[in-house]
Formats: sequence, structure tokens, C-alpha cells
Amino acid sequence: MDYITQGFKEAIKLLISLDKEVFKIVSLSILVSTSATVFASLISIPLGVYFGIKRFKGKRMFSRITYTMMSVPSVVVGLVVAIILSRRGPFGQFDLLYTKKAMIIAQTLLVMPLVFGLTYGLAKSRGDIIERVAFTLGANKFHTVTLIIRELKIDILVNIATAFSRAISEVGAVMIVGGNIKGYTRVITTTISMMNSMGDYPMAIALGLVLILISFVIHSIIYSYSQED
Repeated sequence: MDYITQGFKEAIKLLISLDKEVFKIVSLSILVSTSATVFASLISIPLGVYFGIKRFKGKRMFSRITYTMMSVPSVVVGLVVAIILSRRGPFGQFDLLYTKKAMIIAQTLLVMPLVFGLTYGLAKSRGDIIERVAFTLGANKFHTVTLIIRELKIDILVNIATAFSRAISEVGAVMIVGGNIKGYTRVITTTISMMNSMGDYPMAIALGLVLILISFVIHSIIYSYSQED
């Protein structure tokens, strides 16, 4: 048990001293996951609301596929992106593999189905009433979708926070497409995995504490906003 206690003590020292390596890793993680969540949200939220309120043939099957895609393994997403971005892949000429851009692409594709599915379910269960009100006011589809997003903004923000939490805590996709290169594509989760295998527990614990803190801060802000609203 002593090495665990010592590991926590050294982890706290690393955080207090604002270790440069820790700061680089954390800042890159936040940059990649925030970018991916923003891109995924901009695409998936309007589409999720639109398909949630739209009536069409085969919607049950569409719902099943949507909810299945929400839990797609991150390593599968990473593998697909790596194949597409590899030298022999369709986008190989852009040399994106093992870069921050590749990590953002992978995480965007990872959380897009999650944001879409959560928004789709929300709009399907609670969007009908808002849609009827919008219809009586003479709103078109675009204005209806906009109104639903505005009325359900708190729940949508929670969905975005959930997507961000998944993005920043996943390891498979960013490991495959980023390569865990020191000072360049090394993020919190890949570093924790590597440090654990090396037996460097202080660094792993420090980054684990940071990951928990980031999640706590994000959800606290959303909770405070929802209470005020």
C-alpha cells in the first residue's frame, strides 16, 4: 500500500508544480476533445432534431441503427480513420495520420453518433409539442428545428457534455491515429495507459486526477446553468 500513497503524494506535487509535460498533455487533450465535440455538435444536433420530429417510413429501423451506432467501439473508429488516412488510403496524400488533425477527425466521428442519437431521442420524445406550436405560428422546418433546439437547450447541453466526456476519456481511437508521440500527439488517456505499463504511477495518477477534475468542472458549469435557467 505504501507505493500507492507515495504515488498520490508525487502526483499532487506534479500538479502543484505545474509540470510542463503534464500541462502539454492536458492542454492537447482539451484542444482535441473540445474541437471534436464542437464539430460533432454542429453537425449532429440539427440533424438529430430534424430526424427526431420527421415522420418517415422505416423510422423504427432507423432508430435501432442510430442507437446501435451510439455505442460503436472507439478502436473500430480509430481503425477506420487510420485506414482512410494511411498512405494507401483515399486521403493518404494529405499526410494526416499521426497528427492532431487525425485525432480530431477520429474523435469527431466517434462522438457524432452519440450526439445525434441523444438529440434524436430527445426530439422524438419531447419535440412534438414544440413542433405543433411552431406549426400554428407558421414556422417552416428550419425555424421549427431552431425553436426546438432553443427550447431544449439545457438537455442538449447535457448531451454535449456527455459527448465531451466520452471524447476526452477514450483511448483507442487517439492511440491508433495519433501514435502517442511525445510532445505532439500524446494525450491524457494514452499517457495513463503508457505510464501504467511502465509502472510510473505518479504521472498516471496525476493525469487521472486531472481527467476527473475536468469532468467535474464541465458538469458543474452545466448544472449551475440549468439551475439558473
